[in-house]
Amino acid sequence: MTPSYEDLASMIDHSLLHPTLTDADLQAGCALAARYRVASVCIKPYAVAQAVEWLEGTGVAVGTVVGFPHGSSPPESKWRETDLACADGATEIDMVINIGKALGGDWEFVEAEIRGVCEIAHRHGALVKVILENDYLSGGGAGLSSDELKRTLCSLCERAGADWVKTSTGFGFVKQPGGGYNYEGATEHDLALMRAAVSEHVQVKAAGGVRDLDGLLRVRALGASRCGATATAAMLDEYQRRVAAGTLVAPAASSLGGGGY
Repeated sequence: MTPSYEDLASMIDHSLLHPTLTDADLQAGCALAARYRVASVCIKPYAVAQAVEWLEGTGVAVGTVVGFPHGSSPPESKWRETDLACADGATEIDMVINIGKALGGDWEFVEAEIRGVCEIAHRHGALVKVILENDYLSGGGAGLSSDELKRTLCSLCERAGADWVKTSTGFGFVKQPGGGYNYEGATEHDLALMRAAVSEHVQVKAAGGVRDLDGLLRVRALGASRCGATATAAMLDEYQRRVAAGTLVAPAASSLGGGGY
């Protein structure tokens, strides 16, 4: 079935997290999110209260990040970050797990920190998306293959109370053979795996590398309900162009492969 504009716009968390974004950039980003009627902005933590003011009455939610981007801060710091963000008006929290603890198999630690974030956020009426950072899990860990590790973490997130499991931060840069750094981000393989690893009570969010309308459509077909994006305007403008031209074709999930975006 061909998705409506609202179907796609309501999937997008417009990302405003790049370190170089100025306050003027953040305000312009919030204005863009309101103009395109997306689900939310995911904004730098210090700007949450300001974003709430900028977006008042627009229907666009304000989200932010916790333990971003590497997940290495102590649980107590993540819990305090969550409380501060929610007090400032954030209604969605995207937290990064402690990746080293996950790779080492310290499930009790990882579950406890996620549970703490979820309990605090839920007490404020906010929702939680837990970021696994799959680029760092490609070699497996804790005696598990990569896929087994991701499934284990998805199950752990659900037990801890997560509302979403999320693929990536978009900043999970891995050293490449030539010495440079890059990331893959959300892949079709991982989205299918994560959707199958949790119950219908937990949603899936794609992030990192979804840069065009076709990528957004593939993400939707794989069962993800949210997608982090910076190319929001390009994707939704292309949707309008294709609808007007009668050339929009939504992919079937059965036709999707396992590559990246």
